[in-house]
Amino acid sequence: MGPRGPAGPRRCALCAMLGALLCGLRLAAAMAASDERRSASPVAVTPCWQVEDFVVAQECARCSSFEATVAECSPTGFIEKINCASSQKNEYKSCRSAVMEAHVFWRFVGTMMCVAAVFAVLVVCRQRVLDRKALEKVRKQIESI
Repeated sequence: MGPRGPAGPRRCALCAMLGALLCGLRLAAAMAASDERRSASPVAVTPCWQVEDFVVAQECARCSSFEATVAECSPTGFIEKINCASSQKNEYKSCRSAVMEAHVFWRFVGTMMCVAAVFAVLVVCRQRVLDRKALEKVRKQIESI
C-alpha cells in the first residue's frame, strides 16, 4: 500500500509503458550515435560521388546475396550503382529505399496509435475512479446531514 493508495495493475502497466518508451528512445539515440560514428570514421580513399557530380546508373535496390559482401551494402541493406561524371568511375553507394522508409514510417505510426489508445483507456479509467470517489464523498456528506 503506497502513500496514495494500493499499487495496482494500472500503476504497473503505466510503469511498463513508460519503461518501454524510454527504452525505445535510448535505442534510437544509440542508432543515431552509431551512424554519426560510422560517417565520421576516416576513410583512406574518398569515393568519387563525395567530391564530384554523379549519375545514378542503377536505382536503389535490395542487395543480393552476392552484393552482401560489398561494404556499402551493410549500413542499409540497399545499394545503388552510380557513375561519376568527371572520372567516369562506376561505384556503389549505400542508399535508403523508399519502400523501406514507408514501411518504417507506418510501423511508427501504428505504434504511436497503439500507445495513444492505451493512454486514452488509462485516462478514461482514471476519470471513472475519480468520479466514483467524488460521488462517494458527496453521498457521505449528504448522509451526515
